[in-house]
Amino acid sequence: MKTHYLACDLGAESGRLMLGTLAEGRLELTEIRRFPNVPVRDGDALYWNLRALLDELAAGLDQAGALGLPVAGISTDSWGVDYVLYDAAGAMIEPTYHYRDGRTARGVQAVQARISWPELFEETGLQFLPFNTIFQLGAESPGRLARARRILGVGDAFNHWLGGAARYEESLASTTQLYNPRTRAWSPRLIEALGLRAELFPPIVPSGTRLGPLRADLARASGLRGVEVVASCSHDTGAAVAAVPGAGEDWAYLSSGTWSLMGVELPAPVIHAAVREANFTNEIGYGGSVRFLKNIIGLWMVQECRRAWARQGQEYDYATLTRLAAEAPPFAALVNPADPRFIPPGDMPGRIAEYCRQTGQPAPATPGAVIRCVLESLALLYRRTLRQIEALTGRRIARLHIVGGGSQNHLLNQFTANALQIPVITGPVEATAAGNVLVQAIALGQLPSLAAAREVVRASFPLTTVTPADTAVWEAADARFAALLAASR
Repeated sequence: MKTHYLACDLGAESGRLMLGTLAEGRLELTEIRRFPNVPVRDGDALYWNLRALLDELAAGLDQAGALGLPVAGISTDSWGVDYVLYDAAGAMIEPTYHYRDGRTARGVQAVQARISWPELFEETGLQFLPFNTIFQLGAESPGRLARARRILGVGDAFNHWLGGAARYEESLASTTQLYNPRTRAWSPRLIEALGLRAELFPPIVPSGTRLGPLRADLARASGLRGVEVVASCSHDTGAAVAAVPGAGEDWAYLSSGTWSLMGVELPAPVIHAAVREANFTNEIGYGGSVRFLKNIIGLWMVQECRRAWARQGQEYDYATLTRLAAEAPPFAALVNPADPRFIPPGDMPGRIAEYCRQTGQPAPATPGAVIRCVLESLALLYRRTLRQIEALTGRRIARLHIVGGGSQNHLLNQFTANALQIPVITGPVEATAAGNVLVQAIALGQLPSLAAAREVVRASFPLTTVTPADTAVWEAADARFAALLAASR
């Protein structure tokens, strides 16, 4: 028997409505609608156009209904940290700010004036990122906060719009730095320290919670009847990790996209000074597992380079950029992708050149050289991060699973295997949508467990093993990279 699900997967560059069909232990994913996610620049402010995204989702529901298939469930996943405020009438208070909006620096100062960073980490186990929800709320205007009656993460806001109860799903709540992973609840201490009202924060629910039926008007308009709204893993990385086809405990994952999130699954949070100093994080995954990981800037640098060149009239697709990088000389220059200068949007090729000049290296002069510099540097940062994971958890990692859109970059996959000197297993590409659907299937009783869901992944999607090579060359490059990082401290 076939069971159909809908997954709304919202990313920083685009959104999709996917149809997931589960039958005889296999999952098939079909894209119904893809739409751009273009933030709005208004003077110095940067925010999301949520109205446009909701309109696109409504159009996607109409397309899904036109297929005439019985759909059991629907769920939304999104990036973390950003949030939607609602007024007393239940209407969204606009705008919904983008995590790269410049106000976050002001929020960091405001929060750290009330509570120290060591205390904040001890309470939340979350790594420092200047755009964590707590810092964004620290930058909020008193007027907006006075009007607000409820806060929801973006994915949960979309589930609420679909008709589900207003709930903060645990994986998304754990990205706010207002959640305590030990108590598995909002932190009253932090909410009080920021002068926020406790009633602003809705109940936290576990991944795989049924939220209620699809809104009646949406059901009528689309013809989708009997659809249950489910909070699967509302955080896209949580959904992606649920679809990692790993088994045992000797594997790590890398969810590769705009951000690279590298980590392991643990039964409990790891919160101590060494973790804080290494800037690791404890986020929550399906079943209350802990995603012990580090956020790494990822392919954002490549995306911003591509946009910068497009503004200059040079259009490159990702395949062309990867080919040019493969043809460029190896290890001509390296950068530290974690350097804060690479976080904001803007002239990324210029910033890379500036970094190289400041560190006594030749600035890459062609698009291929720039992208090769980024990819090699990312792979070396992955190596450093994996060694930190092993040291902090006591686990020896034997293989790395790379999932998500970035797993299609075969050059970066090979660089990663070379840098780590362990096998890299790539796939599924659509891990986030797959995880979204499979958690729905567990919630609605079609699958018994996460282990069963991962068996479905192994049976459904092509997986490729990348074998490490060039050990001596990458060992030498790692020594250069370590010296570069040491010199910049």
